[in-house]
Amino acid sequence: MAVPRRKTSPMKRGFRRSADALAAPTYAEDKDSGELRRPHHVDLKTGMYNGRQVMKVKSKD
Repeated sequence: MAVPRRKTSPMKRGFRRSADALAAPTYAEDKDSGELRRPHHVDLKTGMYNGRQVMKVKSKD
């Protein structure tokens, strides 16, 4: 039977388990356009944040 040679320290155990807390990013539906966007982020297509125009949108000319 395989037996570990040394006890795993709490620090090494924490390093291994740190990826368990990672989660997929959440998305919310935009009220105006209906598209999905990250909460608390500027909508890059319209330049709107919290109902205000905060940045100019580059045109594709």
